Amino acid sequence: MEQAIADKINQWLNGDYDEATKNVIRQLQADGNEAELTDAFYRNLEFGTGGLRGIMGVGSNRMNKYTVGMATQGLANYLKKSYPDQTISVAIAHDSRNNSDFFARVTADVFSANGIQVYLFKAMRPTPELSFAIRHFGCKSGVVLTASHNPKEYNGYKAYWNDGAQIVAPHDKNIIGEVESITSPSEVKWQRAEENIRLVGEDVDKVYIERVLGLSVNKDMILRQKNLKIVYTPLHGTGITLVPQVLEKLGFANVNVVTEQATPDGNFPTVVFPNPEEHEAMSLAVKKAKELDADLAMATDPDADRVGIAVKNHKGEWQLLNGNQTGTVLFYYMLNAWKNAGKIMGKEFVVKTIVTTNLWDKMAEKFGVECFNTLTGFKYIAGVIRELEGQKQFILGGEESYGYMLGDFVRDKDAVASCAMIAETVAYAKDKNMSLFDLMMEVYLQFGFYKEGMISITKKGRDGAQEIQNMMAGLRANPPKSINGSRTVKMYDYKTSVETDLLTGQTTKIEMESSNVLQFLLENGDKVSARPSGTEPKIKFYFSVNAPLARKEDYDLVDAQLDAKIAGIIADLNLK
Repeated sequence: MEQAIADKINQWLNGDYDEATKNVIRQLQADGNEAELTDAFYRNLEFGTGGLRGIMGVGSNRMNKYTVGMATQGLANYLKKSYPDQTISVAIAHDSRNNSDFFARVTADVFSANGIQVYLFKAMRPTPELSFAIRHFGCKSGVVLTASHNPKEYNGYKAYWNDGAQIVAPHDKNIIGEVESITSPSEVKWQRAEENIRLVGEDVDKVYIERVLGLSVNKDMILRQKNLKIVYTPLHGTGITLVPQVLEKLGFANVNVVTEQATPDGNFPTVVFPNPEEHEAMSLAVKKAKELDADLAMATDPDADRVGIAVKNHKGEWQLLNGNQTGTVLFYYMLNAWKNAGKIMGKEFVVKTIVTTNLWDKMAEKFGVECFNTLTGFKYIAGVIRELEGQKQFILGGEESYGYMLGDFVRDKDAVASCAMIAETVAYAKDKNMSLFDLMMEVYLQFGFYKEGMISITKKGRDGAQEIQNMMAGLRANPPKSINGSRTVKMYDYKTSVETDLLTGQTTKIEMESSNVLQFLLENGDKVSARPSGTEPKIKFYFSVNAPLARKEDYDLVDAQLDAKIAGIIADLNLK
């Protein structure tokens, strides 16, 4: 074992840590479990731009009372420096994961001990409700204890700023500095100040639910389609607290919860990964949907910020829609409904991320609504809303990874509101004697058939990380002149903030925060994006291809052509 790791272990054995923690370390030593000890202590769990995320257990590289407490002390110190001589309050929520409630109490204890007022949800709640609560209570910050859709061994700590959005520059780097300066539990104020903690719950639910219900544009139509058969699963997570009652309050009288996955359980016993992007995670919902001959099946992840859906396709078979497809029908319905309600006045806007389908841009243009593109992450979507507050009206935003945000009262992806408005979209289609899949094909007939794909390439170890750097450097220095037979007309380098017209050489500045992303636009309208992970030796390639769809009957043919296009791009770029 490296000496630095052994020294770190001895610090824990001899420092201000409880006996139970020390006993676990001693047991690992007695068992000769060097690999586990090394992984638990070889580094400090990194407080990144979003907060903490890691495996639960003892050690500096684990989610535990001490790493959570030290992170909270660092955040408390930064809040006090940012708001001198002001009353500071924070909101805290947690999901259904093992230890989430415990970590939430630790976080509340430390904030309260620092003289900070705490609004602590007394039971688990969806992440979007935490975002809402920050602005509702006028808080300066907020924390939700969740690891989103990670496996059961993980937990996390997501930090938010005063607008209810996840933390962005310059606060992100400044907070990281404060957290890293806390090197011992003795620097943490652990003693809970009861007078600084207020428990909240149903009072916030009521206001939040009212805002979600206020998104509805077609209440009469829902009344006509109130018996729409909806299947919903919270995947053992927080969605069970709000999604079924929101759907019922909206007017849907036939909501069927997947009972095997209704009980909150941090072990997620019925799924391998509690992620609605996974076919396996949605299998019980689809099974129930088939049994009931339902119109819609929906699943939310454990902290209810992402939603996956399944509907019957044109062949009558149940099909999972990807994040771009779900967003497409949701965008189309909302823009159409706003237009028909006379709510589009020329100052409305939508937001999407740069790796999400350009179909949303086309739809927005047709409806006379401005479409902004941001880097990946809802903190950037929230940033556009923040900049335009009081000047323009936000309708909705989204990204390809199953996240959508409707209205500006939440500043993070919101599966509760998304479930409500997806159900309304399905009701809209059914009111026209269509399925949601039919509605999606209607969009393709009008705007073009867009299809997206993504591959993630892992290059292990230090050499792998260098290989990914070399791959990006090569693409920057020698952008492909053509990809799969179509000329490359533009390169967007979000790291250098330069857009280059590859036919003329003309360059334009990209007004966006820097990020190591490259994007190539082809002459035929297809798009290829390359985005390395900031934390792992992985690189993701996103593909968006399109073709006209002349008739619904041609759907399968064009679908196959687009699949072939994506396969051709992958082969041409040698990405297998």
